[in-house]
Amino acid sequence: MRKLFLIFLIPPLLSGCFPVVATGVGAGTLMAADRRTSGAYIDDEAIELKASHRISDEFKDKVHVNVTSYNRSVLLTGEVPSEAVKQRVEQIARSVENVRSISDELAIMESSSLGSRSDDILITTKIKGQFLSSKTVPANVVKVVTERGVVYLMGIVSHKEGDAAAQMASTTNGVQKVVKLFEYTD
Repeated sequence: MRKLFLIFLIPPLLSGCFPVVATGVGAGTLMAADRRTSGAYIDDEAIELKASHRISDEFKDKVHVNVTSYNRSVLLTGEVPSEAVKQRVEQIARSVENVRSISDELAIMESSSLGSRSDDILITTKIKGQFLSSKTVPANVVKVVTERGVVYLMGIVSHKEGDAAAQMASTTNGVQKVVKLFEYTD
């Protein structure tokens, strides 16, 4: 872990790039407040990057796929043109090292519009805002992904926290459905 820390910290210091150092410190703070181990946190970042790049390299702009990893469990959302492409995207994601499981929520349809994606971002922002003001749901332990009005909740939570998060999400304007992909601590 120490070597990993030095690998990320030393190059920005040598180049004098303060924003990169500041971002690294911010990521460290987020990692410290997360219920995942630091190894799982780093693996999740690597899984998302590798899977996204591999899918993009193979399909370019023919698909709209989001890869979200939490505690090495991968959620695939977005749109693909056919069942064969859907299966291939899942295969690519599954081939990334350290992936424990896949939740394939890809839709076979035309890619969503910019307006639809903007609506989804707004929904996610509203839900995260509710978590910030909540005494029941720690905002830093629930990952929120919204695709076409469907909200996916990921995290390591108690049943009470998960139920509260799902309830808050379900009452948010624009939400069509809530899918809980939690790992429970109790």
